[in-house]
Amino acid sequence: MFITFEGIDGSGKSTQIANLKKRFEQKGTKVHVFRDPGGPVVSEKVRELLLNPNYDIDPVTELLLFSASRSQLMAENVLPHLEEGEVVILDRFFDSTTAYQGYGRNSVSIDEIHHLNNIASHQREPDLTIYMKLSLADAKKRMAKRKDRMELSGDDFYKKVIEGYDKLANQEKRFFTVDATKPASKVGDCIWEHVQQLYKNRNR
Repeated sequence: MFITFEGIDGSGKSTQIANLKKRFEQKGTKVHVFRDPGGPVVSEKVRELLLNPNYDIDPVTELLLFSASRSQLMAENVLPHLEEGEVVILDRFFDSTTAYQGYGRNSVSIDEIHHLNNIASHQREPDLTIYMKLSLADAKKRMAKRKDRMELSGDDFYKKVIEGYDKLANQEKRFFTVDATKPASKVGDCIWEHVQQLYKNRNR
């Protein structure tokens, strides 16, 4: 099973990923967690470059770097574990590229980004995408001390990113939207209930 978490910075993805991983392991399920960009050595090097505030990166270059990092992550980490029938959870995936580089940066057309996403993901879509929905105002409170290159992009950028995520949530059936302002324990319970139901439906 392939699960991805999406949402703007500060939405609580890391907390809920750790919670979901723990619940799977308590059931005896083998689960692997990776971040996108990140994972393999090559992808982590690209991540360092992309998030470094000292670099001024062209939007198209940014798009291609994220995609290159993702391709290596899929080839080296994600696909081998999925082929073994194990659970893989990703902190971000190609929906981040659509929201950030597509709607946020307007780097190239959304159709072109979808095509690039398909290539970079090795034609593998998530079985479930959990969208941690959070307003910009709430996100800014949580992100007050964080200063990587993406997080310095400004309010207008993040408003477009949120609009992009909302559009994806309405278009893609694999999206499960969660109110990220609720207590973490309640959010975790909501996610686990949905994941269990999805498991049951897949095994029928």
